[in-house]
Amino acid sequence: MSDAIPITDPDDPRIAPYRAVKERDVVGHGERFVAEGEVVLRLLLSGRCRHAAESVLVSEKRLDNLGDLLDPLSPDVPLYVAAQAVMDAVVGFHIHRGVLAIGRRAPDEGASALLAGLPEKALVVALSGVSNHDNVGGIFRNAAAFGANAVLLDGACCDPLYRKAIRVSVGASLITPFARGGSGEEMLDALEAAKFETVALSPAGDVQLHEIARAPRMALLLGAEGPGLSEALMTRARTARIDMAAGFDSLNVAATSAVALYAMTR
Repeated sequence: MSDAIPITDPDDPRIAPYRAVKERDVVGHGERFVAEGEVVLRLLLSGRCRHAAESVLVSEKRLDNLGDLLDPLSPDVPLYVAAQAVMDAVVGFHIHRGVLAIGRRAPDEGASALLAGLPEKALVVALSGVSNHDNVGGIFRNAAAFGANAVLLDGACCDPLYRKAIRVSVGASLITPFARGGSGEEMLDALEAAKFETVALSPAGDVQLHEIARAPRMALLLGAEGPGLSEALMTRARTARIDMAAGFDSLNVAATSAVALYAMTR
């Protein structure tokens, strides 16, 4: 295990990136992000993650039980250890998991480059205007569970490396390739250029989802709950609906992604 560095003062400048985590989430971390919990940290430190750990902060009571996780930690990644009260004072709320890390995100290569690197048979989830962190985290979790190759997000979507999105995804947003930025139209331009068939999910879809045959390169397009997908995007894709009980057509967008991914991978 890397030599643990004790922290006794919440104002210690060495742990400044952890300070007031909730408020920092609102304004963003730029190149940095916060990873919370043992499961998420395992993925951050695994060879499957393209992002890098910058430092780790754990509570004293958790340190002895994290030996197998922290043993491979590189000597140039500081391991800070603090009493629970000090840790809570640093981050601004009670960290009951007692495990945090600061990660440095890998450069976003952009949608076109990401799609160009995918195999000939590939499944992608494309999101437009999905700004709820729980939903984005849930969609990434489903994408990883069903083996989607990548997730595309337009610029109106929230950052999948937001702390809560990472936590809800159980770390899936750390290991699932993604590109974020631009408009929904530009996202569809990239998919079309890479020869993906795009299926837009909507209660007003022309056909039922089970009637759609899996194409070699397929993208499932999802919009935010409430407004859904714009007409401009819908007209550029095949549209499909998930059949539901009479009198009710509302399904959470993360749940929709799970149903659609299951259908397209079976």
